[in-house]
Amino acid sequence: MVSTIPGVLSSGARAVRAFTYSSPARSALLAFAAAIVVFTVLLMMPWATASDAPAYLHDAVFTATSAVSVTGLTTVDTATHWSPAGQVVILAGIQVGGLGIVTISSLLALSVTRQFGVRTRLLAQTGMSAGGLGEVRSLITTIVVSSALVELVIALVLAPRLIAHHGSFGDGLWHAVFYAVSAFNNAGFVLDPGGLAPVADDPVVFWALICAVFLGSLGFPVLLVLWKHQWHLGRWNLHTRLTVEVSVLLMLVGALGFAALEWSNGATLGGDGVADKLQQSVFASVMMRSGGFAVIDPVDTRASTMLITDALMFVGGGSVSTAGGVKVTTLAVIFLAFLAEARGREDTTAHGRALPTSSIRVAVSVAGMGLTLVSVSALTLMILTGEDLGRPLFESISAFATCGLSSGLSAELEPAGVYVLSGLMFAGRVGIITFATALTMRAQRTRYRLPVERPIIG
Repeated sequence: MVSTIPGVLSSGARAVRAFTYSSPARSALLAFAAAIVVFTVLLMMPWATASDAPAYLHDAVFTATSAVSVTGLTTVDTATHWSPAGQVVILAGIQVGGLGIVTISSLLALSVTRQFGVRTRLLAQTGMSAGGLGEVRSLITTIVVSSALVELVIALVLAPRLIAHHGSFGDGLWHAVFYAVSAFNNAGFVLDPGGLAPVADDPVVFWALICAVFLGSLGFPVLLVLWKHQWHLGRWNLHTRLTVEVSVLLMLVGALGFAALEWSNGATLGGDGVADKLQQSVFASVMMRSGGFAVIDPVDTRASTMLITDALMFVGGGSVSTAGGVKVTTLAVIFLAFLAEARGREDTTAHGRALPTSSIRVAVSVAGMGLTLVSVSALTLMILTGEDLGRPLFESISAFATCGLSSGLSAELEPAGVYVLSGLMFAGRVGIITFATALTMRAQRTRYRLPVERPIIG
């Protein structure tokens, strides 16, 4: 009996290796699922809660999923429910989730290139800012070092302000480190019972968080290109151009829309000065797309503002980044395809480059999958809670896009609803990456073409 154990273990190891090699996308699912299980177990330990009592399973699962998927939604107050040790576990989950998402995304993108010819490999390497397929280790090293440097700089900027605010060197430094990691990884977790309200009047804290979230949302391929070529636009690849252009455009549109709609709302911007209104609008716009931090409660905004927030959350940030959503390049590709069709052009082009039809198909498929997941989740929450569409839709989009902004519904849900949002956070974070990769890896050339017949559309 004992002699068979090594054989069983060896067979299991071979099966896992075969499973991993044959499907990197499935490997990503397993990796993140395993991380969520580990952090769930840690959060259920009595020492992880302020009351020294084990957390409820659904609260632990939700918090672990939210941390590893760098979402920021919570069913309990992070500041008061969890002990300092539990908060350290959450911080570790954010860091592991943020780095894991980026590195696994990079590995998946590189693994796709093994399925194509030399020309496609070179194009993919350019898009990933990698010099060769053998440079995976150096790419991951760059990601880890870059993350650590950005988080360190943000923490050093925040530390003096938060130390002064808390009146304690230890508390202020801990808050600075936590917020730096949470912001760069677009997680949105906060350690203060009142959220960011106590530091709402500090522009240094505001702009440090804005910069950290925006940089994290661009994606490491873009950051590496910007670091290497700075503002020499002619040297930017198409992915970098589209990501930066759409990100800046959405930030401006979101800020202007938020300011215009909330300018006279006494519950949000109405009582502030002009400078504060503009600062709050920029902050809100950046956080809508994935940051998840909030000074103004979303439920205090107008219905039209919440609709804009829904749209910006759904789009999210850049590919191979810590941001969620369907990604800004997906929006760009769909818009460019629409523009080409409206102009009667056969090719979809951008900046002197033609986009392959496969990219358009993947973009439409990813957006369609996102809409389907959000719709099913919102409908399920409406049935479970008896609520109208507003809050279930908002919470579903926030979970799918791993944004973290909340209408307050998450904290009110019964366990069944909590598990629905937990699954949606997991699917939204890992599913978009794996789905897009799986579609690309399944692309096959056929030696024949079927007869073409056009159905009536529209």
